[in-house]
Amino acid sequence: MTNEIDVSFTGTDGDTLAGVIHRPPGPLRGWAIFAHCFTCSKDLRAVRQISRALTRHEIGVLRFDFTGLGESGGEFADTTFSSNVDDLVSAAAFLEREYGAPSILIGHSLGGAAVLAAAGRCPTVKAVATIGAPADPAHVRHLFGACAADIETKGQAEVKLAGRSFIVRKRFLDDLESHESEEAIAALDRALLVFHSPQDNTVGIENARKIYQAARHPKSFVSLDGADHLLTRARDARYVADVVAAWATRYVEGEQVPELEEGTVVVEGRRGLQQRVRAGKHSILADEPTRLGGTDTGPTPYDLLLAALGTCTSMTLRMYAERKKWPLEQVEVTLHHRRVHAKDCADCESKDGHVDWIDRTITLHGELDADQRARLLEIANKCPVHRTLHNELRIETVLA
Repeated sequence: MTNEIDVSFTGTDGDTLAGVIHRPPGPLRGWAIFAHCFTCSKDLRAVRQISRALTRHEIGVLRFDFTGLGESGGEFADTTFSSNVDDLVSAAAFLEREYGAPSILIGHSLGGAAVLAAAGRCPTVKAVATIGAPADPAHVRHLFGACAADIETKGQAEVKLAGRSFIVRKRFLDDLESHESEEAIAALDRALLVFHSPQDNTVGIENARKIYQAARHPKSFVSLDGADHLLTRARDARYVADVVAAWATRYVEGEQVPELEEGTVVVEGRRGLQQRVRAGKHSILADEPTRLGGTDTGPTPYDLLLAALGTCTSMTLRMYAERKKWPLEQVEVTLHHRRVHAKDCADCESKDGHVDWIDRTITLHGELDADQRARLLEIANKCPVHRTLHNELRIETVLA
C-alpha cells in the first residue's frame, strides 16, 4: 500500500512549492527526491510510477513541482536553471526537517542536470541517478527552435512546449550558458547511476556517454532499450524504479528496527495522527481520515479492530474446515462498526447510553451442504478474538 501525503514548503525565492510524499507502509531504508523534466510536473505519469514503485522497495520519495510549474507558486518566466537547483536544495532541507534526510537524488531530463548540480549542496546525499539527462543544461536551448533568436534579441519570447505556452526570458538562456557541467560532474563525489535510452529523440544517447565519461567512480550506466524520453510505458518506469532500488542498497543505511517477540506490539506516534504499528518483523501505518485531522495514510484504530476480528474469523473457519476435510475454498468476512442507542438493543445488558455494534457478514465459497455451512457459522463465534471481545477484559496501563 502506497501512502501519499500532499505537502508544501517554501522555495528559495519565497514561493510555495507543492509536493507529494510517498512513504512505505513498513520499514524505511532511506529517502529520495525526484526532480521532474523541463516544463513537466511532479504528476507526470512516469514520476508517479517510479515514486510509487520505490516505496515497494522501502524507499520514501518526495516529488515536487519546481517554481511556476504544476501546483507550485511563482512565475515560470522568472525562473532559471540555477533557481531550479535552489528549489532542489530547499526540498532537501524540508525533507530532512519534516521526515528524514535524503540519501538519493533522482532527476529526469533537465531535472537530471539539476540533481547533478545540487548534490554538492546536499551533504546527506550519497547517490545520484539521472534519467535521459542532458550532459549540459544548455542542451534545452534547442527546444526553443527559432524562438531562441527572439529571446536573445527581444529579451523574452513565448515558446510552445508539449502543447503549452511558456514565457522564456534571456536570463534563462544566459544562466544555462553559465554552468560548467563537466566540472560539476567530475566533482560530484557521489555514486552515480545513468539511465538513457538509445531511442531517446529528445536528449540523444551521446549525452549519457558524456556524463559517464566526466564522472568518477563509483558510476554505472543502464540502457533503457526501447524506452522513449518520457518513459510513457509503465514497464519502463517500473524497471527504472527496480534498478534504482537495488543499486541504492549500498548507499542507504535503513532503519535499524529490532524484531519484537511474539505477542508484543509497539505503536509509535509519527507525523500528526499517523502511527507506526510494529508486530514481530512486520510494520504498517495507522491513521485517521483527513476530515478527522489525520492524513489518511493507513487504516483507523477501529479498522484495525475489525481487521483483527475478520482475520481471526477467516483463519478459524479455514483450520476447522481443513481438519474436517470439508470443501471450503475461500472465506470472505465483511465487517462494519457502528454505535447504537442501548435502548434500541433488546438483548443488550446496558440500557443507557450507547452500545458498540459490529455487523459481520461471512461468505463461504465451496461445495458445502447446509449442515456444514450452519456449523461453520457457529464456529465463527468461537474464534479467539471474538471470545476476547466478549469475555471480561482488563487493560493495565503504566508509564514507562
